[in-house]
Amino acid sequence: MKIPYPEGTQEIGADGSAVPLQVGAVVMLPDGFTLAPQDRWTDEIKEETEGVFFSQYSDDQPNILLVGPIPGDEHQEIVFPVLSPDPATDSNIHFGKYQIHVGGNRGRGQVYPTGEKSNNTVYTAPAAGTVAAVDAGDNGSTIVSIKAADGSTSTETVPVGPELIVSVGDSVEAGAPLTNDPNVGGFGQIDTEIVLQNPVRIYGLLAFFAAVALAQIMLVLKKRQIEKVQAAEGI
Repeated sequence: MKIPYPEGTQEIGADGSAVPLQVGAVVMLPDGFTLAPQDRWTDEIKEETEGVFFSQYSDDQPNILLVGPIPGDEHQEIVFPVLSPDPATDSNIHFGKYQIHVGGNRGRGQVYPTGEKSNNTVYTAPAAGTVAAVDAGDNGSTIVSIKAADGSTSTETVPVGPELIVSVGDSVEAGAPLTNDPNVGGFGQIDTEIVLQNPVRIYGLLAFFAAVALAQIMLVLKKRQIEKVQAAEGI
């Protein structure tokens, strides 16, 4: 899987500082396909996967593989060593084409697993009104106070990282952005196919091609031989 982006691209870290972009990936393999055990990895695969740690989505779904977050500058291409099932030992598996789903992510998440926003997203006004105050909060955060038309006040705490684009006295609508969007990453996915093929069939196909090529050569040689005989008889 390739996750390209301009080298040197930086994002906002959890502490608000600029850090190198991180990447991650997910691959949903067909049932029966799994991550190949490391004792079957070749030296080339070991070199290509250095610094990459693979994990299963769950114990009962070993066909869904996850990677990341890992440094993007070093891993703009991620190799997944996959072990295919054997139709000879599993009656549910057959030779043929299977669908696989691949997703790649650049940058930190905009939401934590708890549902709270990270500092890698846009912060918006909780209500319509006028920005009444912009105060310093804990750990470098900023508290934006918005006074509504009915006199009530609501606040939004902006963590360190996003930059405010409003100031005291500005009128805002509910849901309007209070900060810029610091997110420089993104997620992309693609659906493709993987072919499970019997090597014996490949050998048979190659043998067939060789036989056809040999037959064509023999026909050409035979034709030339006949032409020489006909030419000699004509003389």
